[in-house]
Formats: sequence, structure tokens, C-alpha cells
Amino acid sequence: MTTHILIIAHAPLAHALRECALHVFPECTDEVQALDVPPNEPPEQTQAAAQAMLDQHPGPVLLLTDVFGATPCNVAQRLADGERTRLLCGVNLPMLLRAVCYRREELESLVSRAMVGGTQGVMQVAPTTAPQNQNRMARSSHDQENNHHQQ
Repeated sequence: MTTHILIIAHAPLAHALRECALHVFPECTDEVQALDVPPNEPPEQTQAAAQAMLDQHPGPVLLLTDVFGATPCNVAQRLADGERTRLLCGVNLPMLLRAVCYRREELESLVSRAMVGGTQGVMQVAPTTAPQNQNRMARSSHDQENNHHQQ
């Protein structure tokens, strides 16, 4: 059974994260939903909207929120039952992509994979003159001597 993913975050983060996920996984349109929480919206209104979205999916749902203790997280905490719905706070794009990638696994396994994706996606990167994914040996000495760099 596929786990649905519901992102509840401060506007416009939820929809922005969803769009990024759909860029990588365009086939998951129906499985990833977003609820942006606008400023000054009463928590009861956000909770009603989130509950309506949850009610559309009888199977497991992973709730992802941005900031612990803020309205999106507080709303999600009221909806998460720990069985059919699980909640992760501190969503980032690596966490979301990992969750989407493994959405067909059991909810418990999916939660673990998403947590790992989120934490391993945060790192300090050392400054360098070349992008990290380029093979420095593939450049010819002529390119290096004339300062021709691919950016």
C-alpha cells in the first residue's frame, strides 16, 4: 500500500516543496499534497482543511511540517495518531524526496528513511573552485591553463 504524504507548512513552503518533489517524481501527483498555512489563519481553520485532506486517504499518511511548536506542527500533532498517520517535523527537500522515493514501503520504514534523508541532507560543504559533481581529471590541461572553467 502506498503512503500518502501531506506537507503542512508556513505559506508558501508546503506548495514549493511539493513542486520540487513533482519535478523529480512527476508520477506522484496524487500521493503528495500540500497545505500552506497563511499568516493570521486561525488554527481551527487549518486543522479543518488538513483533516479534510486526510479523510481523502484511507491508508497510511506521513505528515511533514516545517517548525516544531509552530501552528503547522501543532495542527499536525492533533491529527497524527502514531499508527495510520505519523508526523515528522523539520521538513527539508532531501527528507521529502526520500519519503517520496520510498512511499511504497511500510509506514514505519518510510519514517526512518525520511529521517535519514533529512539529516544526511544537511552538511557543510568546503569551498572549492569546481562544482562537487565534476570530474576534475576529465578536464584537459589546456582548459586549466587558460582558466576555462565550466560553471
